[in-house]
Amino acid sequence: MNKNKNWIYVLLFAIVALGFFLRFVNIDHAPPGVYPDEAVNGIDAVTANNTGNYQLFYTANNGREGLFMNLVAICFKLFGISVMSLRLPAILCGTLVILGTYLLTKELFTGYFSDTRKERLAIIAGYLVAVSYWAINFSRISFRANMLPLVLVFSFYFLFKGLRTKKWWDFALGGLVFGLGLHTYIAFRIAPAILIVMLVSFVLSREHFLKEYWKQILIFIAFTAIAAAPMLYTFYIHPDYLISRTASISVFSPEVNGGHLIPTFLRSLSLSLVKYNFWGDQNWRHNYPPYPILDVISGIAFLFGFIYSLIRLVHLFTMRVFKKERNVKMDLYVFLASWFFIMLSPEFLTNEGLPHALRSIGTLPVVFIFSAITIDYLIEHTKRYSWLFRSISLFLVILLLLFVGLFNSIKYHIFWASKPEVASSFENVLMDVSDYLKTLPAQKEKFVVAESMQRIPIMLFNENLPNLEFVYSGQIEYVTPKTNNFIIILTDKNDDVINYLENKFPNLELKETKDSFGLSYYTLE
Repeated sequence: MNKNKNWIYVLLFAIVALGFFLRFVNIDHAPPGVYPDEAVNGIDAVTANNTGNYQLFYTANNGREGLFMNLVAICFKLFGISVMSLRLPAILCGTLVILGTYLLTKELFTGYFSDTRKERLAIIAGYLVAVSYWAINFSRISFRANMLPLVLVFSFYFLFKGLRTKKWWDFALGGLVFGLGLHTYIAFRIAPAILIVMLVSFVLSREHFLKEYWKQILIFIAFTAIAAAPMLYTFYIHPDYLISRTASISVFSPEVNGGHLIPTFLRSLSLSLVKYNFWGDQNWRHNYPPYPILDVISGIAFLFGFIYSLIRLVHLFTMRVFKKERNVKMDLYVFLASWFFIMLSPEFLTNEGLPHALRSIGTLPVVFIFSAITIDYLIEHTKRYSWLFRSISLFLVILLLLFVGLFNSIKYHIFWASKPEVASSFENVLMDVSDYLKTLPAQKEKFVVAESMQRIPIMLFNENLPNLEFVYSGQIEYVTPKTNNFIIILTDKNDDVINYLENKFPNLELKETKDSFGLSYYTLE
């Protein structure tokens, strides 16, 4: 048994290491460019380091919970300001989700499956997260949403472990992690609904549940409140922070649904569901359009695991209601279904940019648990056949899993990362300008014509560059060099601006510089 456990630990380490590698390798160039929303996080982190004012909530860019930006600030202090350090928190969160998915899956099926089977199921789930294109992609972008799956898997892991062990510290840890969720991403605010659904399920499936667990429930709530208290107080003194642009894109808004709530809702729900298997997010930052966000094998496995779990849930719930039969296995399927639909709701309750792989990132771990259920089911049901059939089947499953890893890795790192559409969506030309500025002499006056969001990546990576000034295209008359040693850089081609500058500075020569993706910036010197 110890020998088998050692092999499991080695395999788990290899999977986590592979996941980290796929998230970290070539991070400076894939994705190409730094999207302005990422750079805003970096600017907040730089400001926090410079002022010592590490905030719980940063108000720029429609307002964002502060934990992620503060982690970026720590990385900047440790490793300096760079693309790698900007994205390192996302990389680490994405890597830890692999471990968390393994631990949670193993805990969920403890008592239902044998040790060997639950380990196999957990390893498969962790592996699928490690090599998922969807997971790899977002783990390489400096978005605070990457913290949501991490908080969910570990808080649920400690919660279910506590239900099994009845140890108060498991509930305390689960509560602390869950409370931290309020500091991560706006979509977390719907997550407590999962706990409410689960409480109802526990009461239905377990006799005297409240009598037996009331102390542990209070411990979980207390530690959740402790972790969430700073943000709750922040929202109390700044209620405007709770307002987000989500209200303006909600399916419940008459301006959005046009008086047709049900058709609008059904359309949003269907688009949210089809992205896994049929038609994915059409945003090049989020996906590889028009393909679904899951590869064919993971997608089919998810679909079967999802349907199987719903069927089991309906059956067990029906037995409980009509025959008064209690079965704790109902909790498992209630949990998986409620997690999926509740964390999908930030997507299907809006009506903008659908399908939207980022808003539904809270479903990521449970999607691959569903996939793992199918693959494990197939392996388990080969036991009734001959040794030869079992061996061939297992070999084919391993081959398919290796194919999934290879397919998604190549899809991301070779095909997607080299697409001009990706470079354009991440505004790679802004990093071209940023790199070019570093090559110019310090004494040279540098005027960069860029709008408010486009200038942010350039500012982030040229914080201390001397003689650098930014000008809006609508205020081009403010380009007033003090010497003849100056250069004007335009992040895109604006004929009106160029004509104005050429008339004002007739001795300057316009030059276009193209990068490897065919994107251009322009200089007047």
